[in-house]
Amino acid sequence: MKHIAIFALSLAVVPALFGAHPVEFETQLLAVDANEGIAVADYDKDGKLDISAGRNWYRNPGKSGAWVPRSLRIIEDKGGYAHSNGEHAYDVDGDGWIDVVSNSFWLPEVNWYKNPGEKGLKKGLLWKQNLLIDTKQKTNELCQFIDIDGDGKREWIANQWNKKAPMIVWYQDEQGNFKGHTIGPQSGHGIGFGDLNNDGRNDIVIGTGWYERPEGDPYAGPWRFHKNWTKSLSCPVLIRDVNGDGKNDLLWGNGHDYGVFAWLSKGVDDKGSFLYDEVKIDDSFSQAHALHFADLDGDGVDELITGKRVYGHNGRDPGADDVPVVMYYTWDKEFKAFGKHVAAKGAGIGLHIVTADLDDDGDLEIVVPGKEGTQILWNKRK
Repeated sequence: MKHIAIFALSLAVVPALFGAHPVEFETQLLAVDANEGIAVADYDKDGKLDISAGRNWYRNPGKSGAWVPRSLRIIEDKGGYAHSNGEHAYDVDGDGWIDVVSNSFWLPEVNWYKNPGEKGLKKGLLWKQNLLIDTKQKTNELCQFIDIDGDGKREWIANQWNKKAPMIVWYQDEQGNFKGHTIGPQSGHGIGFGDLNNDGRNDIVIGTGWYERPEGDPYAGPWRFHKNWTKSLSCPVLIRDVNGDGKNDLLWGNGHDYGVFAWLSKGVDDKGSFLYDEVKIDDSFSQAHALHFADLDGDGVDELITGKRVYGHNGRDPGADDVPVVMYYTWDKEFKAFGKHVAAKGAGIGLHIVTADLDDDGDLEIVVPGKEGTQILWNKRK
């Protein structure tokens, strides 16, 4: 079902309404490779947050020293892409050392890489590869490892760019074994999780519409699908009430063209179609393939973070050779408008955006992977 986009002056991006935002960033390049996934965790148990990104992990040196790349795993490349499209920090075997879980664009196996522990990390040993799940799916756009159903355990879900591929969630049983449940037969580029219809249950948004979570056991049967749009949505899209009207909105980037948008909710009709007014937040760069919320300025309100993915389709997307950027956006309640801010030029994003306080100074850094490099954007908030 198509909806007429309504553009109101009071909901536009109006940079002139805002003074200088109190956040500046300093970019540090860690390594250049084709990896596009990243995770942050205390891998060596020294009390400081480290970074893992594809082939390497980087030990946090503290206030002095260098972020040196240290071997983690061997990753092959295929057609300009590393066999890594999602990276997640998780203690799989429960030994107290945080491991890395990852998947690939074209391979069905979800593997986990065992942290070698204190001695192994010091020696620079590779982390042993182990099979976690064989999903049988080979069109993986982005892999997520999050608690979708609110049971305190993580579920594995791979967004399928193939619209005819089934939507499958892999959940953990009481013994921690993963079981696949087919949510429905429809997929599409883009994915997000949240309560789209405000019924108190988290739904799943994909590039062709949204799956409505049923009451009761989410794995008792298929979820009702609402075909609502056909878009190349970002991975993820974000679901949140940004304008404070009590209805959850949908924020998304065009993963392979120009544009970052907000669909401000007008509710859901009797047939389950999500009704919205579309607001263009920014169209100054292309390939906003990932979105992330975090409080960058410490005021208790999250900013929207995104940026340009570099060579998402190996140079075939509009604006592929434009200068990479990382952007963030504020929402002003008084003017009901988005404020637009540049976090970095020359740095872009891959498939993940992570924020964490790496230097323990009370504010959040932005950590991004990508084909132009793994990079830290150091928060220099005054």
